[in-house]
Amino acid sequence: MEAASFFCPPRRTKKDTADSRKQLLINSMIIMKNTFMILVLSLLFVSCKQEIKPADIAKLNGYWEIEKVVFDKGEEKAYGMNENFDFFQIKGNKGTRTKVMAQLDGTFLTTDTFEDVSVRFTDKGTFLDYKTDYAKWSEELISISDETFVVKNDQNKEYHYKKTGPINILNDGKETK
Repeated sequence: MEAASFFCPPRRTKKDTADSRKQLLINSMIIMKNTFMILVLSLLFVSCKQEIKPADIAKLNGYWEIEKVVFDKGEEKAYGMNENFDFFQIKGNKGTRTKVMAQLDGTFLTTDTFEDVSVRFTDKGTFLDYKTDYAKWSEELISISDETFVVKNDQNKEYHYKKTGPINILNDGKETK
């Protein structure tokens, strides 16, 4: 008799079967709940992306400094006070970006080096296409307001900019432009 029970599975009672069904139902509900949460979060993520319109591009004009960089794995590098700024001058969908250096008297030093910028609207997003004599590259314009903008490059680094202007630390009474 003992040898036979070794080969035969134990008998299940009605209570064991009911408990198994109950556990299966609970597991199914957990899976459905998790699937629903993933779906909701995905929709929320997709719908939160700002739609950038051609009229928003004029907001790029002016002096901007990098506030922080967010790397592809989520790490952040915050920037304190910057010596160098980006000066954008765009009319329509074309313009330039020039690196400038703030001076203590509220002026900016600039070089003759600049990048041509073209704004490109696609169904996948809005892109800033840069071109110099030596290179071409693009950055996706993620968001823009009067005070901030965010671009993402092809290495998935997000550059967060904030609007800036001249700083007159010398306080020599001259008005800065």
